[in-house]
Amino acid sequence: MAKLLIYIDHHDGEITRASWEALGAGRALCSELRAEMEAVLLGHDCAHLAKEIVERSGIPVHVGDHASLGAFRADAYADVLSPIAVEAAALILPDNGRTRELAAMLAVDMNVGLIPDATDLEAQGDGILATRAIYSGKVRSKVHGTGGSPVIVTLRSRAFAPDEGHGASGSVMDLEMGEVQSSIEVLGFDRSEGGVSLADAAVIVAGGRGMVNQPDLDPPAEVNDPEAVEAWRAKQGFAQLQELAKTVGAALGATRAVVDAGYVDYAHQIGQTGKVVSPDLYFAFGISGAIQHLAGIRSARTVVAINKDPDAPIFRSARFGLVADMHQMVPALIAAFAEIQDS
Repeated sequence: MAKLLIYIDHHDGEITRASWEALGAGRALCSELRAEMEAVLLGHDCAHLAKEIVERSGIPVHVGDHASLGAFRADAYADVLSPIAVEAAALILPDNGRTRELAAMLAVDMNVGLIPDATDLEAQGDGILATRAIYSGKVRSKVHGTGGSPVIVTLRSRAFAPDEGHGASGSVMDLEMGEVQSSIEVLGFDRSEGGVSLADAAVIVAGGRGMVNQPDLDPPAEVNDPEAVEAWRAKQGFAQLQELAKTVGAALGATRAVVDAGYVDYAHQIGQTGKVVSPDLYFAFGISGAIQHLAGIRSARTVVAINKDPDAPIFRSARFGLVADMHQMVPALIAAFAEIQDS
Protein backbone atom coordinates (compact mmCIF):
# COMPACT_ATOMS: atom_id res chain seq x y z
CA MET A 1 0.00 0.00 0.00
CA ALA A 2 1.23 3.49 -0.88
CA LYS A 3 2.40 5.75 1.94
CA LEU A 4 1.99 9.49 2.38
CA LEU A 5 4.53 11.13 4.66
CA ILE A 6 3.60 14.41 6.40
CA TYR A 7 6.39 16.64 7.67
CA ILE A 8 5.49 18.27 10.99
CA ASP A 9 6.86 21.79 11.43
CA HIS A 10 7.12 23.23 14.93
CA HIS A 11 8.40 26.40 16.53
CA ASP A 12 8.98 27.46 20.14
CA GLY A 13 7.76 24.09 21.40
CA GLU A 14 4.45 24.15 19.52
CA ILE A 15 3.26 22.45 16.34
CA THR A 16 2.32 25.06 13.75
CA ARG A 17 -1.27 25.35 12.59
CA ALA A 18 -0.09 24.74 9.03
CA SER A 19 1.17 21.29 10.08
CA TRP A 20 -2.30 20.31 11.26
CA GLU A 21 -3.58 21.55 7.88
CA ALA A 22 -1.04 19.31 6.14
CA LEU A 23 -2.31 16.36 8.17
CA GLY A 24 -5.89 17.25 7.17
CA ALA A 25 -4.93 17.44 3.50
CA GLY A 26 -3.05 14.17 3.71
CA ARG A 27 -5.95 12.36 5.35
CA ALA A 28 -8.37 13.45 2.60
CA LEU A 29 -5.87 12.32 -0.03
CA CYS A 30 -5.28 8.96 1.66
CA SER A 31 -8.95 8.05 1.33
CA GLU A 32 -8.77 8.71 -2.44
CA LEU A 33 -5.46 6.90 -3.00
CA ARG A 34 -6.13 4.12 -0.47
CA ALA A 35 -2.82 4.99 1.07
CA GLU A 36 -1.48 4.99 4.61
CA MET A 37 -0.40 8.22 6.30
CA GLU A 38 2.59 8.66 8.58
CA ALA A 39 4.22 11.74 10.06
CA VAL A 40 7.84 12.72 10.63
CA LEU A 41 9.03 15.06 13.36
CA LEU A 42 12.59 16.39 13.64
CA GLY A 43 14.19 18.56 16.33
CA HIS A 44 15.48 18.47 19.88
CA ASP A 45 13.42 17.73 23.00
CA CYS A 46 10.35 17.24 20.82
CA ALA A 47 9.08 13.88 22.11
CA HIS A 48 6.05 15.56 23.73
CA LEU A 49 5.00 16.86 20.31
CA ALA A 50 5.03 13.32 18.90
CA LYS A 51 2.65 12.28 21.66
CA GLU A 52 0.37 15.20 20.77
CA ILE A 53 0.28 14.11 17.12
CA VAL A 54 -0.59 10.53 18.04
CA GLU A 55 -3.30 11.59 20.48
CA ARG A 56 -4.92 13.94 17.95
CA SER A 57 -4.41 12.17 14.61
CA GLY A 58 -3.85 8.54 15.55
CA ILE A 59 -1.10 7.93 12.98
CA PRO A 60 2.45 6.58 13.30
CA VAL A 61 5.11 9.24 13.89
CA HIS A 62 8.81 8.94 13.06
CA VAL A 63 10.84 11.05 15.51
CA GLY A 64 14.37 12.29 14.99
CA ASP A 65 15.30 13.88 18.31
CA HIS A 66 18.91 14.99 18.70
CA ALA A 67 20.77 18.02 20.03
CA SER A 68 22.32 18.61 16.59
CA LEU A 69 18.80 19.23 15.24
CA GLY A 70 18.01 21.88 17.85
CA ALA A 71 18.49 24.78 15.44
CA PHE A 72 16.93 24.39 12.00
CA ARG A 73 19.54 23.86 9.30
CA ALA A 74 18.15 22.72 5.96
CA ASP A 75 21.06 20.47 4.97
CA ALA A 76 21.04 18.60 8.29
CA TYR A 77 17.28 18.13 8.24
CA ALA A 78 17.39 16.97 4.60
CA ASP A 79 20.04 14.34 5.44
CA VAL A 80 17.80 12.86 8.13
CA LEU A 81 14.54 13.14 6.21
CA SER A 82 15.54 11.81 2.78
CA PRO A 83 16.06 8.13 3.83
CA ILE A 84 12.54 8.10 5.28
CA ALA A 85 10.93 10.07 2.46
CA VAL A 86 12.29 7.81 -0.29
CA GLU A 87 9.95 5.07 0.91
CA ALA A 88 6.84 7.26 0.45
CA ALA A 89 4.78 8.00 -2.65
CA ALA A 90 4.50 11.63 -1.59
CA LEU A 91 5.98 13.96 1.01
CA ILE A 92 3.67 16.80 2.09
CA LEU A 93 5.01 19.83 3.95
CA PRO A 94 3.33 22.96 5.30
CA ASP A 95 4.65 26.10 3.60
CA ASN A 96 6.87 28.62 5.40
CA GLY A 97 10.42 29.89 5.18
CA ARG A 98 11.92 26.79 6.79
CA THR A 99 9.97 24.19 4.85
CA ARG A 100 10.39 25.91 1.47
CA GLU A 101 14.16 25.69 1.90
CA LEU A 102 13.94 22.10 3.12
CA ALA A 103 11.62 20.97 0.31
CA ALA A 104 13.85 22.50 -2.38
CA MET A 105 16.98 20.88 -0.92
CA LEU A 106 15.25 17.49 -0.70
CA ALA A 107 14.05 17.71 -4.30
CA VAL A 108 17.60 18.40 -5.52
CA ASP A 109 19.23 15.76 -3.31
CA MET A 110 16.69 13.08 -4.24
CA ASN A 111 16.22 14.16 -7.88
CA VAL A 112 12.42 14.20 -7.59
CA GLY A 113 9.66 16.64 -8.46
CA LEU A 114 8.52 19.52 -6.26
CA ILE A 115 5.10 21.18 -6.39
CA PRO A 116 5.20 24.36 -4.26
CA ASP A 117 2.37 26.36 -2.68
CA ALA A 118 -0.49 24.00 -3.54
CA THR A 119 -4.02 25.19 -2.76
CA ASP A 120 -5.81 21.90 -3.53
CA LEU A 121 -4.86 18.22 -3.81
CA GLU A 122 -6.66 15.35 -5.48
CA ALA A 123 -5.82 11.83 -6.59
CA GLN A 124 -5.22 11.10 -10.26
CA GLY A 125 -4.49 7.45 -10.86
CA ASP A 126 -1.59 6.55 -8.60
CA GLY A 127 -0.35 10.14 -8.51
CA ILE A 128 -1.33 13.52 -7.13
CA LEU A 129 -2.98 16.38 -9.02
CA ALA A 130 -2.20 19.66 -7.28
CA THR A 131 -3.71 23.09 -7.91
CA ARG A 132 -1.46 26.12 -7.55
CA ALA A 133 -1.65 29.79 -8.49
CA ILE A 134 0.60 31.22 -11.21
CA TYR A 135 1.03 34.63 -12.86
CA SER A 136 0.54 36.47 -9.56
CA GLY A 137 -2.62 34.51 -8.83
CA LYS A 138 -4.39 35.31 -12.11
CA VAL A 139 -4.36 31.68 -13.28
CA ARG A 140 -4.88 28.37 -11.51
CA SER A 141 -2.57 25.63 -12.75
CA LYS A 142 -3.10 21.87 -12.39
CA VAL A 143 0.19 20.03 -11.84
CA HIS A 144 0.38 16.23 -11.97
CA GLY A 145 3.07 14.76 -9.75
CA THR A 146 4.40 11.53 -11.28
CA GLY A 147 7.75 9.86 -11.92
CA GLY A 148 10.25 9.48 -9.12
CA SER A 149 9.23 8.97 -5.52
CA PRO A 150 8.39 10.81 -3.50
CA VAL A 151 6.59 13.70 -5.13
CA ILE A 152 7.21 16.64 -2.79
CA VAL A 153 4.37 19.10 -2.19
CA THR A 154 4.22 22.21 -0.02
CA LEU A 155 0.79 23.56 0.95
CA ARG A 156 -0.31 27.17 1.13
CA SER A 157 -1.26 28.13 4.69
CA ARG A 158 -5.00 28.25 5.46
CA ALA A 159 -5.88 26.60 2.13
CA PHE A 160 -6.79 23.30 3.84
CA ALA A 161 -8.87 22.42 6.88
CA PRO A 162 -6.84 21.24 9.91
CA ASP A 163 -6.99 17.59 10.90
CA GLU A 164 -9.83 17.17 13.36
CA GLY A 165 -8.47 14.20 15.31
CA HIS A 166 -9.08 10.48 15.01
CA GLY A 167 -8.02 8.82 18.25
CA ALA A 168 -4.77 7.66 19.81
CA SER A 169 -4.05 4.49 17.80
CA GLY A 170 -0.69 5.49 16.31
CA SER A 171 2.79 4.66 17.51
CA VAL A 172 5.99 6.65 18.00
CA MET A 173 9.06 5.30 16.19
CA ASP A 174 12.45 6.73 17.11
CA LEU A 175 14.90 7.15 14.27
CA GLU A 176 18.34 5.69 14.83
CA MET A 177 20.71 8.61 14.40
CA GLY A 178 23.78 10.21 15.82
CA GLU A 179 25.03 13.76 15.51
CA VAL A 180 24.14 15.27 12.17
CA GLN A 181 26.79 17.25 10.32
CA SER A 182 25.99 20.55 8.65
CA SER A 183 27.85 23.16 6.62
CA ILE A 184 25.67 25.84 8.19
CA GLU A 185 26.52 27.51 11.47
CA VAL A 186 23.66 29.20 13.34
CA LEU A 187 25.10 32.18 15.20
CA GLY A 188 21.88 33.42 16.78
CA PHE A 189 18.37 34.67 16.22
CA ASP A 190 16.77 38.10 16.02
CA ARG A 191 13.20 37.86 17.23
CA SER A 192 10.75 40.02 15.29
CA GLU A 193 8.15 42.08 17.10
CA GLY A 194 5.30 40.10 18.57
CA GLY A 195 1.80 39.75 17.22
CA VAL A 196 -0.30 37.36 15.17
CA SER A 197 1.53 35.66 12.30
CA LEU A 198 0.39 36.81 8.85
CA ALA A 199 0.53 33.25 7.54
CA ASP A 200 -1.81 31.93 10.26
CA ALA A 201 -4.05 34.97 10.66
CA ALA A 202 -7.80 34.62 10.18
CA VAL A 203 -8.10 38.43 10.21
CA ILE A 204 -5.58 40.93 8.83
CA VAL A 205 -5.60 44.70 9.24
CA ALA A 206 -3.39 46.26 6.54
CA GLY A 207 -2.39 49.81 5.71
CA GLY A 208 -0.98 51.48 2.63
CA ARG A 209 0.39 54.82 1.57
CA GLY A 210 -2.90 56.50 2.47
CA MET A 211 -2.13 56.01 6.15
CA VAL A 212 0.56 58.69 5.81
CA ASN A 213 -1.73 61.38 4.41
CA GLN A 214 -2.86 63.08 7.61
CA PRO A 215 -2.57 66.85 6.92
CA ASP A 216 -4.74 67.66 9.95
CA LEU A 217 -2.38 65.83 12.31
CA ASP A 218 0.27 68.28 13.52
CA PRO A 219 3.61 66.88 14.70
CA PRO A 220 5.58 68.25 17.67
CA ALA A 221 7.50 71.47 17.03
CA GLU A 222 10.85 69.67 16.94
CA VAL A 223 9.63 67.56 13.97
CA ASN A 224 9.79 70.09 11.13
CA ASP A 225 11.65 68.44 8.25
CA PRO A 226 9.14 67.31 5.54
CA GLU A 227 10.44 63.72 5.53
CA ALA A 228 10.44 63.61 9.31
CA VAL A 229 6.87 64.94 9.38
CA GLU A 230 5.74 62.23 6.97
CA ALA A 231 7.49 59.53 8.98
CA TRP A 232 5.94 60.83 12.20
CA ARG A 233 2.44 60.83 10.69
CA ALA A 234 2.97 57.33 9.31
CA LYS A 235 4.03 56.12 12.76
CA GLN A 236 0.85 57.57 14.30
CA GLY A 237 -1.31 56.01 11.61
CA PHE A 238 0.17 52.54 11.95
CA ALA A 239 0.05 52.77 15.73
CA GLN A 240 -3.72 53.14 15.36
CA LEU A 241 -3.84 50.17 12.97
CA GLN A 242 -1.82 48.12 15.44
CA GLU A 243 -4.32 49.00 18.16
CA LEU A 244 -7.20 47.93 15.90
CA ALA A 245 -5.40 44.68 15.08
CA LYS A 246 -4.86 43.98 18.78
CA THR A 247 -8.51 44.74 19.54
CA VAL A 248 -9.83 42.19 17.03
CA GLY A 249 -6.97 39.67 17.40
CA ALA A 250 -5.67 40.33 13.90
CA ALA A 251 -2.26 40.46 12.23
CA LEU A 252 -0.85 43.73 10.95
CA GLY A 253 -0.05 44.01 7.23
CA ALA A 254 1.39 46.68 4.95
CA THR A 255 2.08 47.44 1.29
CA ARG A 256 5.51 47.51 -0.28
CA ALA A 257 5.55 51.32 -0.54
CA VAL A 258 5.10 51.64 3.20
CA VAL A 259 7.78 49.02 3.91
CA ASP A 260 10.23 50.54 1.43
CA ALA A 261 9.78 53.93 3.11
CA GLY A 262 10.82 52.34 6.40
CA TYR A 263 7.53 53.01 8.20
CA VAL A 264 6.81 49.31 8.86
CA ASP A 265 9.10 46.30 9.15
CA TYR A 266 9.47 44.02 6.11
CA ALA A 267 7.94 41.11 8.04
CA HIS A 268 4.53 42.81 7.57
CA GLN A 269 4.75 43.22 3.78
CA ILE A 270 1.97 41.58 1.76
CA GLY A 271 2.11 41.19 -1.99
CA GLN A 272 4.05 39.75 -4.89
CA THR A 273 7.41 40.48 -3.24
CA GLY A 274 6.10 39.98 0.29
CA LYS A 275 3.82 37.40 1.86
CA VAL A 276 0.85 35.70 0.22
CA VAL A 277 -1.99 35.47 2.74
CA SER A 278 -5.31 33.66 2.99
CA PRO A 279 -7.31 35.27 5.82
CA ASP A 280 -11.05 34.97 6.30
CA LEU A 281 -11.26 38.77 6.61
CA TYR A 282 -8.87 41.39 5.18
CA PHE A 283 -9.17 45.09 6.06
CA ALA A 284 -7.42 47.36 3.52
CA PHE A 285 -6.92 50.90 4.87
CA GLY A 286 -5.53 53.49 2.46
CA ILE A 287 -4.42 50.82 -0.02
CA SER A 288 -4.90 51.82 -3.64
CA GLY A 289 -4.83 48.25 -4.95
CA ALA A 290 -1.69 47.93 -7.06
CA ILE A 291 -1.59 44.61 -8.89
CA GLN A 292 1.53 43.56 -6.98
CA HIS A 293 -0.34 43.90 -3.69
CA LEU A 294 -3.47 42.19 -5.00
CA ALA A 295 -1.32 39.18 -5.92
CA GLY A 296 -0.79 38.64 -2.20
CA ILE A 297 -4.45 38.73 -1.18
CA ARG A 298 -6.22 36.81 -3.96
CA SER A 299 -6.93 33.96 -1.53
CA ALA A 300 -8.54 36.25 1.06
CA ARG A 301 -12.16 35.20 1.53
CA THR A 302 -13.58 38.67 2.30
CA VAL A 303 -11.87 41.99 1.56
CA VAL A 304 -13.10 45.22 3.17
CA ALA A 305 -11.60 48.35 1.59
CA ILE A 306 -11.62 51.84 3.15
CA ASN A 307 -10.25 54.59 0.91
CA LYS A 308 -10.98 58.27 0.22
CA ASP A 309 -10.58 57.73 -3.53
CA PRO A 310 -13.80 56.24 -5.00
CA ASP A 311 -11.85 55.15 -8.10
CA ALA A 312 -9.18 53.21 -6.19
CA PRO A 313 -8.61 49.80 -7.88
CA ILE A 314 -8.87 48.04 -4.50
CA PHE A 315 -12.65 48.45 -4.62
CA ARG A 316 -12.84 46.08 -7.61
CA SER A 317 -11.36 43.31 -5.45
CA ALA A 318 -13.36 44.09 -2.31
CA ARG A 319 -16.56 42.46 -1.11
CA PHE A 320 -17.33 45.59 0.91
CA GLY A 321 -16.06 49.09 0.17
CA LEU A 322 -16.34 52.35 2.06
CA VAL A 323 -15.33 55.74 0.63
CA ALA A 324 -14.16 57.46 3.80
CA ASP A 325 -11.20 58.89 5.65
CA MET A 326 -9.50 55.93 7.30
CA HIS A 327 -8.11 58.21 10.02
CA GLN A 328 -11.68 58.75 11.19
CA MET A 329 -12.75 55.15 10.57
CA VAL A 330 -9.96 53.41 12.50
CA PRO A 331 -10.72 55.04 15.89
CA ALA A 332 -14.43 54.44 15.31
CA LEU A 333 -13.83 50.75 14.57
CA ILE A 334 -11.58 50.38 17.63
CA ALA A 335 -14.34 51.82 19.83
CA ALA A 336 -17.04 49.69 18.18
CA PHE A 337 -15.14 46.40 18.48
CA ALA A 338 -14.11 47.19 22.06
CA GLU A 339 -17.76 47.83 22.94
CA ILE A 340 -18.78 44.51 21.38
CA GLN A 341 -16.14 42.64 23.38
CA ASP A 342 -17.22 44.34 26.61
CA SER A 343 -20.88 43.53 26.09
